[in-house]
Amino acid sequence: MSLLEVNNLKKIYKTRFGGQEVEALRDVSFGVEEGEYVAIMGESGSGKTTLLNILAALDKATAGKIVLKGMELSEISEKDIAAFRRDNLGFVFQEFNLLDTFSIEDNIFLPLVLAGKDYRFMKEKLDPIAEKLGISGILKKYPYEVSGGQKQRAAVARALITDPMIILADEPTGALDSKSSDELLRLFGEVNALGQTILMVTHSAKAASCAGRVLFIKDGEVFHQIYRGANTNQSFYQKITETLTLLAGGGSR
Repeated sequence: MSLLEVNNLKKIYKTRFGGQEVEALRDVSFGVEEGEYVAIMGESGSGKTTLLNILAALDKATAGKIVLKGMELSEISEKDIAAFRRDNLGFVFQEFNLLDTFSIEDNIFLPLVLAGKDYRFMKEKLDPIAEKLGISGILKKYPYEVSGGQKQRAAVARALITDPMIILADEPTGALDSKSSDELLRLFGEVNALGQTILMVTHSAKAASCAGRVLFIKDGEVFHQIYRGANTNQSFYQKITETLTLLAGGGSR
């Protein structure tokens, strides 16, 4: 059994006025194995962000099923869903989502504070993560005092500190310069090599070329997928760009 199983997922929105239906996802099925690093790509409006929101239990599917390590998301009650997200999912967003009134350290501690953990436990968890991510020296600073790359590394630390089953990353390099993007992708590669499962939505072919598999979403469906295999980042990047060209041109699977 895959760590994450998505079966026949469908999402229909009703427009605010007129009650027209918009089909954001129509029949999405795929699995993610434990320890995989999967990128999801597609044009704006293809449904990839809707898919990520449903996987994150921030939205509900109209039909279909999502199972994370034997737990079906639709069966988790509303009162338990926040705790489920906190304990099982790690999030890395384009805009970092750090609180400016909290230090970097307190931002990273937040999910553990919400889980009722004591300071000694949190400190023991944080120290090796902060050292690995190169942010030990900025833990007492505030988000407005550090660079975008440092903010994103802090966000990665916050995602890792709960030992999540899977990290969900939404355009994690989107607000970073090229150097900071390269650093973040290197970190993702390192944590994935240690066994962390990562599912990343991205517009960047360069970011996707660091993954082990790329799913392409078009018109609410999985259009195609490609595996890294023995490809280098450069050759995998070429395969990704060729597929994106096919996607934009309306080619068939």
